[in-house]
Amino acid sequence: MKRLAVTTEALALIAMLKDKFGDLMFYQAGGCCEGTQPQCFEKGGFYTRTGDVCIGQVDGFDFWVDKDLFDYWKNAHFTLDVMDGIGAGGFSLETPYGKTFIINYRLFTTEELEHLEPVTFSSYD
Repeated sequence: MKRLAVTTEALALIAMLKDKFGDLMFYQAGGCCEGTQPQCFEKGGFYTRTGDVCIGQVDGFDFWVDKDLFDYWKNAHFTLDVMDGIGAGGFSLETPYGKTFIINYRLFTTEELEHLEPVTFSSYD
């Protein structure tokens, strides 16, 4: 069972961003304001911390979650979506286009929890 899904609308925006910027990455922090929204960067444009968690890929690009946020939401499925408007953060690549990525959550069922794909933890050994 995958931990992450993406809507058709978000995939269309990602395709446009990929054409403009090349390889991408996503990061969702656990803080306030812009930290509560997923951020899209050029690959390597944001450095993960030790213990941050890659919960899956969106169109082949890693989606990282702050380690504390993952601890809180480890039993939830993330769906990446997009909406019109400018979110709280100004660093995400979609911001100048009047769009903002959002996450919709739902809890996994007991059966889904038994079949979750493993996650990857960031480390700097």
